[in-house]
Amino acid sequence: MSRAVRFAPLALLLLVIAGLVWRLSTPADTNVRSRLAGKPVPAFNLAAPLPGKPAFSSRDLAMGRPRLVNIFASWCVPCITEVKVLKQLQSRGVAIDGIAIRDRAGDIAAFLARNGDPYARIGSDEQSALQIALGSSGVPESFVVDGRGIIRYQHIGAVEAADVPLILSQLEQAR
Repeated sequence: MSRAVRFAPLALLLLVIAGLVWRLSTPADTNVRSRLAGKPVPAFNLAAPLPGKPAFSSRDLAMGRPRLVNIFASWCVPCITEVKVLKQLQSRGVAIDGIAIRDRAGDIAAFLARNGDPYARIGSDEQSALQIALGSSGVPESFVVDGRGIIRYQHIGAVEAADVPLILSQLEQAR
């Protein structure tokens, strides 16, 4: 038996292992992107979960000024750290609206009292109908919406301090 034939199975095994290592080192993007980027926000009218906080509707997003729409929940651990960054954005003049997902009014109030309240308006999406209509895959998630109600950017996951320049840039482009 020739030397090449004897080492063929070993060469094939090494090729398979190299392929597996390459594939595992470059995993596929598992984020579910919204298909609404560049399209109008779906029509909605959410009730206000808290007294003294205005309700939230799609009409509020077509008032001429870009806004950041943040999907959050009081039971969401990453949302706790995200609120601090949203407060920084708010202090820089960013208009932020919130959509509370599958949450109770008392829990939302306690969450905001503990962590801060960066939201101009909050709407309650108790059945996640709007979240699904937006193509959102979870919480937290944010959308930059231009002054005409068109979704310009989707940020999956918590907005972190390192994301602030990108969010500000997207808001500026949405003007």
